[in-house]
Amino acid sequence: MPRMGIEQPRTSPGSGPRTGGTDCAHRDDLPAARQGSTGRPSAAPAAAALPDDALVLGMDVGGTTIKGSVTDAGGTALTMGAVATPSGPAAFDAMGELGERLLAELPESGRRRVRRAAVVLPGIVDTARSIAVFSSNVGWRDVPVGDRFTHRWGVPTLIEHDVAVAGWAEWRYGAGQGYDNVCVVILGTGVSGTLSVGGKLVRSGYGQVGEYGHIPVRRVGGLPCPCGNTGCVETVASGAAIARAYTRRTGREIDGAAEVFALVPGDPDAAAVVEDAVDALADGLVGIVHAACPELIVLGGGLAGAGAALTDPLHRALAARLRLVPAPRVVLGRFGARAGLAGAALFARRGALT
Repeated sequence: MPRMGIEQPRTSPGSGPRTGGTDCAHRDDLPAARQGSTGRPSAAPAAAALPDDALVLGMDVGGTTIKGSVTDAGGTALTMGAVATPSGPAAFDAMGELGERLLAELPESGRRRVRRAAVVLPGIVDTARSIAVFSSNVGWRDVPVGDRFTHRWGVPTLIEHDVAVAGWAEWRYGAGQGYDNVCVVILGTGVSGTLSVGGKLVRSGYGQVGEYGHIPVRRVGGLPCPCGNTGCVETVASGAAIARAYTRRTGREIDGAAEVFALVPGDPDAAAVVEDAVDALADGLVGIVHAACPELIVLGGGLAGAGAALTDPLHRALAARLRLVPAPRVVLGRFGARAGLAGAALFARRGALT
């Protein structure tokens, strides 16, 4: 399966950036029924795991692209495709059409083996009521998902939060497999991730996951963040921020953060930009490490392609900041930028984020 690159989200004035697959939102932006909630809504009932001969349809909805695939038990894609993400509720029509096309590309014998689908969505997702509550980047609010895909595709369809599924996949089936305490950081246009403690995936009161990108680390002299704060991790350590910082420093336009990392060995400006990004990321993660003591930090998303040029300095930066707890190992995710799509397929097959 091809490796996907960093996606650029669709944004509007006042909307937050896509943080590695999720949307951030001011509390006032949330639907009234969700405000003041004292806990996460009851989760949707878990579905039974599927037999090995079953096929599943997985779909990952991003700010600019909707990706889908039909896979077997070994993770091999039998059909796959992608379409641009329309604005607003029209995105759900595009999801439905893509799923229909992927199913139609299968031979009849394969189509009969597709037993379940899973769609992972950005923003705030109410899985118990099957509602896409809010996405600032794509532009929907309180869209009932219900059985629309189940009826359209003819198979039971689960929905979940995209970063929750991506982080769960890396923890349970990727680089974090075998560890009970894991912090997964999805690095792309934004920064977010998941935290697993004592063998359980931690979810917020709104069902979201870790908005690590919106931990302020440069309150004095930092850049403004679309979330409304100043100096958030995301303004320094995201893929988009790294590329912008290099251009500001040198006046040279580049294709993206991957190019900055590639220039590091012979370019002092690139080295300085990467060092600043790593410092900001370490400053943001050090509180999480003190609070939860993860054994492992797994880096996923588009920036994970930087490899040891990112993992090694981040480990050193964390070790330099920690006094009371050991520095966790920092490793690359197994699924990289396709963690959302791989996770959707695994979620469809397993039936729950367990």
